[in-house]
Amino acid sequence: MGVRPHPPATASAMLLLTLSVLTPLPHGLLGKPAGEENAGSSALLQRVKRGWVWNQFFVLEEYTGLDPLYIGKLHSDMDKGDGSIKYILTGEGAGSTFTIDDSTGDIHAIQRLDREVKAQYVLRAQARNRLTDRPLEPESEFIVKIQDINDNEPKFLDGPYQASVPEMSRIGTSVIQVTATDADDPTYGNSARVVYSILEGQPYFSVDAKTGVVRVSLADMDRETRENYTVVIQAKDMGGQLGGLAGTTTVNITLSDVNDNPPMFDQRLYQMSVPESAPAGSVVGRIWAKDRDIGVNAEMKYSIIDGDGRDTFDISTDPTNLFGIITVKKPLNFEKKPSYTLKVEGANTHLDPTYRHRGPFKDVTIVHVSVEDVDEPPLFDSPAYRVELPEDAEIGTVVRTVSARDPDAANNTVRYSIERSSDPEKFFYIEITSGALMTVRSLDREEIGWHNITVLAMEMNNPTQIASVTVAVKVLDVNDNPPSLAHYLETYVCENAKAGQLIQTVTAADPDEPLGGQHFYYSLAPEAANNPNFTLRDNQDNTAWILTRRGGWSQQDQMAFYLPIFVSDGEQPVQTSTSTLTVRVCSCDREGNVMSCNAEAYSLPASLSKGALIAILACIFVLLVMILLMLSLRTHRKKPYLCDEEENVHENIVRYDDEGGGEEDTEAFDIAAMWNPREVHHPLGKMRQDMMPEIESLSRYVPQVCVMGGGGGGGGDSNVHGYVLAKLLEADMDPCAPPYDSLQTYAYEGDGSVAESLSSLQSGASNADHDYDYLNDWGPRFKKLAEMYGVLDTNSPPMW
Repeated sequence: MGVRPHPPATASAMLLLTLSVLTPLPHGLLGKPAGEENAGSSALLQRVKRGWVWNQFFVLEEYTGLDPLYIGKLHSDMDKGDGSIKYILTGEGAGSTFTIDDSTGDIHAIQRLDREVKAQYVLRAQARNRLTDRPLEPESEFIVKIQDINDNEPKFLDGPYQASVPEMSRIGTSVIQVTATDADDPTYGNSARVVYSILEGQPYFSVDAKTGVVRVSLADMDRETRENYTVVIQAKDMGGQLGGLAGTTTVNITLSDVNDNPPMFDQRLYQMSVPESAPAGSVVGRIWAKDRDIGVNAEMKYSIIDGDGRDTFDISTDPTNLFGIITVKKPLNFEKKPSYTLKVEGANTHLDPTYRHRGPFKDVTIVHVSVEDVDEPPLFDSPAYRVELPEDAEIGTVVRTVSARDPDAANNTVRYSIERSSDPEKFFYIEITSGALMTVRSLDREEIGWHNITVLAMEMNNPTQIASVTVAVKVLDVNDNPPSLAHYLETYVCENAKAGQLIQTVTAADPDEPLGGQHFYYSLAPEAANNPNFTLRDNQDNTAWILTRRGGWSQQDQMAFYLPIFVSDGEQPVQTSTSTLTVRVCSCDREGNVMSCNAEAYSLPASLSKGALIAILACIFVLLVMILLMLSLRTHRKKPYLCDEEENVHENIVRYDDEGGGEEDTEAFDIAAMWNPREVHHPLGKMRQDMMPEIESLSRYVPQVCVMGGGGGGGGDSNVHGYVLAKLLEADMDPCAPPYDSLQTYAYEGDGSVAESLSSLQSGASNADHDYDYLNDWGPRFKKLAEMYGVLDTNSPPMW
């Protein structure tokens, strides 16, 4: 069988045919010839020629025809052309990329072949009997190789590129290397042979045709003139020949800065001003030595190298390291120096030795600073004053004269005053024009030892300009206070005390504070110098002892002794005083503890035992309980039958909507309270007095005048009568008032008195006038009542 390759019509005779290799094959695979079929099966096998002829196929990629691409033909010598042989194709791409005509053995490609996708295909071919499906030939492989054509342009996979090169670089300095790749077969022809060239960027840069290295091609390129460049690089295959494919990329090149430019001030002379009141550290202004470089190459350091203000002002670099900041170093004074001149230098901090020949990398300028005049407050000649003054200084004594002046050129007049809060009690006065501080009150060191006076100085023409200063006045001590005995001025002596016994140690106190310390002298007053009972011993250590001069003390003879003690201090002028020490005679035990003393002895409470104190407290408690009990009984006895006006109804009265229920009404409360208490003891024939309403607010203990008669009572009778009737009418008209018969009566007022009841309601059944002459017989307690009813006996003598 032979394989007949059929080259495409569009390709030249580039296909190489491979000679077939003949190998012996089993006879059974080749079938029987016509002569052998007649000879029979016993005939000997004969050597025959192999039926397969194999060729390696070469086919060009990227076929663009409309018909399937014819690859070649499979043919077996056993094929008689009768269609009895069936050709089968298997392997890579069989059925999908390659097809075979099973009758003729023609192989076609039904898809476009791309060498960059797959460079070759391995296929297997076999011839079978169509009827029996028996293989007529052994299965063998053959290869279809895809032959490359120049169908891929070079590509820069890493583009576009970013690159940087220092400015002023020499020619040939390497900037960056670019690389282009070509997908075509580098082993076949020139399809993948790439050549580089530059399309844009000349004459500044060039590119190596083989390696793609971009280099500087122009000397002394200055970043300050032009910083960014765009270079277009082309890569072309086929060795750059005509017809080759090309690809391009962009390289953005930036010139990096070098310190090749010296700084330069934009002004040769700076004019600045600052007020004289500016504190240290205040900013006056800033200067700038401009540098065409950037970054660290433009950083500056400034310094004052000369001028009359180099000690008054300072200069520093701002945080950006570009500007110089001039600040105040010392206080300014317009009146002393109104202007300053500074010579300032600015220099680069990072130098490049390569470009030192372009230096010097520094510059100098002049700064003129003017000091502005400011209206300043007055200035005292001292920041503070301290004065000492004795406390006995006379009123009007000049303590100190303070002085302040206006530091401005105008030299305005200054006026003085005292800040009131510093001298609230007004001990001092200051003369408004001279500043003389003087006393206006007497000083007392024992009361106030220091006076901190704040003196104010104000400009006349500008009252807002005020300065202050402190004048500390120390009041010096003068011996103007007499000493006196300290602590208690009472003591005691025991009845069993003997002569020469110490009964008390006395000390003195003096509010003065002499420089040498206190030194007191003690003695008995002249009138007690020959005292037979006690004597005084001065211990010369500011204390003295009181000693007995005899024994045999007795409370019965004398309970207390009064001992005048004379005390003097040792300063000039000498101050003295006399204090009386009370000595009480007390009964003591053997140890000297007080057992009993007179009622006024101060030591008595200390000698009381716990039992005595408890007994005293128990007695006090019993007395309090008895007093409270008596008050309670007295209050209970004096309680009236009825409450006040708000509680004028008996608390057990029940309100009824229908009055007059008979006996059922009386069962709701104690009706006996409505009766006159005297009815129980007096004859039944006596008229009841609780049937008529009485005035609730009148006390049962105050006798009432007659309301039925008009005589004797005068206007008072009619007033009481009208008041009772008004109350009765008010009770009748009030729907919420209790029944009439529940009103409390006061007919028994005056019960227990010698005059019995004086209620006018008792005469309700009689129209006759009452006779009140008996009031004259009741004594002075009823004198006023007798005068009201006109029965006072003017001839009788007075009762008081």
